Amino acid sequence: MSLADACLVRLTERFPDCRLFTLDSDFEHYRRNGRQVIPLLHLA
Repeated sequence: MSLADACLVRLTERFPDCRLFTLDSDFEHYRRNGRQVIPLLHLA
């Protein structure tokens, strides 16, 4: 995980009702607050 990815994950922890828009498929594997799936809006 890069520093930029970690910052985005942290932002999703701070704002739980947000959706993360990304082109990076790595976010499908990252979790926030331990085990919660990050809501994504991404192009496959």
